[in-house]
Amino acid sequence: MITETSAVSFRQNLGEMLNQVQYRHDTVVISKDGKPVAALVDARLFERIRRMQGRFDALCQRIEAGFANISEAEGLAEIETAIKLDRKLTRVATKKR
Repeated sequence: MITETSAVSFRQNLGEMLNQVQYRHDTVVISKDGKPVAALVDARLFERIRRMQGRFDALCQRIEAGFANISEAEGLAEIETAIKLDRKLTRVATKKR
């Protein structure tokens, strides 16, 4: 479950919020001036996020290296072509139903 709270309320209820995260594995999103600025998550989830971030960064580097010799315009054109093809295939599949 995700709980949203203001920074002031978070400070006033820190113990309760820690219990929610620790024992119920909830997430608390903390807002300041109505905008989310932080999240309190349980330590196991945080560790998973850190591992996924590392893998995501490595994947981004591999993609960047693979497209290093392609101009931005060529890359965008290739993406646009792939989108059009996917939309066409989706329309065809939908019509067959």
